[in-house]
Amino acid sequence: MAIHFFSEEIQFTLKEKLNRKRWLKKIATNVGFNLKELNYIFCSDEYLYQINKKYLNHESYTDIITFDNSESTSNIEGDIYVSIDRVCENAKTHSQEVETEINRVLAHGLLHLMGYKDKTKEEAALMRLKEEEAIRLYVLS
Repeated sequence: MAIHFFSEEIQFTLKEKLNRKRWLKKIATNVGFNLKELNYIFCSDEYLYQINKKYLNHESYTDIITFDNSESTSNIEGDIYVSIDRVCENAKTHSQEVETEINRVLAHGLLHLMGYKDKTKEEAALMRLKEEEAIRLYVLS
């Protein structure tokens, strides 16, 4: 099991890396997934916008993009890009601590790799519920 944190084109250091690694592994293993290789890449709005445009043909800013590299349904392998600019803006907009919003997007990307979607209202509601469960799990860890 390997979880890595990187940054591209920004100066950002994630706090409590070891605790977050344990927490992310717990999220995955609690529902029967084997976390093999997970890379979180923290970046700027512009960096993520270019990825969104190039690989997904979307001309919009977003807080997170997840690429699934898994070769089986029970193993998790992926790359998750996170815009720290968007995370900070979202935290401010929703009156959240930045660290809580970081946890939300870390869990959100992992949940995508576990098969959760957020395109419909129903899917988005379930995703929010799972994010909240994950955030509570971090607090209890």
